[in-house]
Amino acid sequence: MYLRPVHAEHDIPTLRAFIRANPLGVLTTAIDARSFPFLQSSHIPWVLDVPEDADEEHLGTLRGHMARANPQVKAMIAELTSQSSGAGPSTRTLSRDVLILFTAPEHHYVTPRFYTETKPTTGKVVPTWDYAAVQVYGRATVHYAVDAETDAFLSRSLRDLSHLSETEIMGFERPWSVNDAPESYVALLKKAIVGVEVEITNMGGKWKMSQELCEGDREGVVAGFKAIGSERGKCIAEMVQERGELAARQKKAVGNL
Repeated sequence: MYLRPVHAEHDIPTLRAFIRANPLGVLTTAIDARSFPFLQSSHIPWVLDVPEDADEEHLGTLRGHMARANPQVKAMIAELTSQSSGAGPSTRTLSRDVLILFTAPEHHYVTPRFYTETKPTTGKVVPTWDYAAVQVYGRATVHYAVDAETDAFLSRSLRDLSHLSETEIMGFERPWSVNDAPESYVALLKKAIVGVEVEITNMGGKWKMSQELCEGDREGVVAGFKAIGSERGKCIAEMVQERGELAARQKKAVGNL
């Protein structure tokens, strides 16, 4: 992802909050496997782990799960088993880094009609698209062996993901729990999935929200999105205004140095 300085976000707590608010990330792997494509991607909901005593620069770890029948999983297991020796799978970490992309649900086409300052004076305007996203690079460990370690990882991940989704996303005071399902049923389903744990090595965000525009055009974008009259338009307008104000404060701070 191209992180143009005016759009880039490097504040780790902000990036963490974005991932937790938008936990469905696209995992992309690059694996040399004769029977599978080199590049594969899958949508996975993730739980972000950050130690309570960690400082603000700690990147954290992501936990998720995938269907064992997924071709991307089969490619990962093929690589790991080819690297292993002996009776069991001794290698569980992929040799190449993986990429996970998280995207905010609020994104929108931006028409040049919104540019109320530049369009009437010069006409030098073109359409664009406003969006926000966070990209994560890291080392992926795959819990695929049918053993106690994998079972423990999956049990914890399923419990934590369900709790996060039921409380933070759905807002239920009495959240559904994995324990509400029959134990034998859950045990059967766990055999059909593998766990994925990603140690984050690099993280960056992009809020492309018209903050590079002059003040007049940016105000036109805010007014234009508000005029749409939809909840998404209102949300985009607020993000454009917020990011514009942040860019202005940053520019003023640099000027005062």
